[in-house]
Amino acid sequence: MVIYFGADHRGFDLKGKLAKNLQDQGYEVVDLGDKERNEDDDYVDFAAAVGAKVSADPDNGRGVVICGSGAGAAITANKFRRVRAAIGISNDQVYDARQHDDLNVLALAADFVSEEAAREMVRVFLTAPWNGGERYRRRLEKIGELEIGN
Repeated sequence: MVIYFGADHRGFDLKGKLAKNLQDQGYEVVDLGDKERNEDDDYVDFAAAVGAKVSADPDNGRGVVICGSGAGAAITANKFRRVRAAIGISNDQVYDARQHDDLNVLALAADFVSEEAAREMVRVFLTAPWNGGERYRRRLEKIGELEIGN
C-alpha cells in the first residue's frame, strides 16, 4: 500500500515528520507537496493531488492531508470519487471511521494536534481494518450513488 501525503505551509513540518516515521517503518510514502515551506501556497493543491491518487486506486493507496484546521484539506479530498476523508480527532474516532466508513484519507489539523497524537492517529488509520459488514457496505454504496460522475 502506498501512503500519499500532502500539506500546505501550516502542515509542512508535521507532514515531514509523519512521512519520515512511516518510511522508517517500511511504508512506501509519496510526498505530493508542498516540497518546501511556502507561506503563499494553498492546501487545495496538495489535498487535490492526494485525492486524485487515492481515487485512482483506492484499494492500494491511502492519503494523509494536513492543513491548519484539517477542514479545508478534508473538503478538498472528498471532491474525488471513491475518496472518504475525515478529520482525525482521536484514536478512537479514527478507528471507528476505518471500521464503519472505510476511511481512506485522514485529514489532520496541524494547528490543533500534537506530533505524538498525529503519529498515533496515523498508526490507527493504517492498521485498523474495515468491518465490511452488510450495513456498512450498504451505507458506502449509498454514498457512492451520491458521487457526481458515477
